[in-house]
Amino acid sequence: MNITLLNEGLFVMIIGMGTVFIFLTVMILVMNLNSIFMQNVINKYFPEENQTKPNKTTNEDEEIALAITCAYAKSIS
Repeated sequence: MNITLLNEGLFVMIIGMGTVFIFLTVMILVMNLNSIFMQNVINKYFPEENQTKPNKTTNEDEEIALAITCAYAKSIS
């Protein structure tokens, strides 16, 4: 086997893999920066509405507890 062909093959492989690695690194960096920029722009013109959960009253909690108790009593009988 010719050693120069092996050296040239390894050199081409390292150049190719390095190029792909650098490209992917730059692409991920640009995508993250674009995401941050777009979130700021979109939130500036289209702000999110505050969606607060309504608090459950104790009456609802009692009804849920009663339903669970009835279902449990029905399953054991």
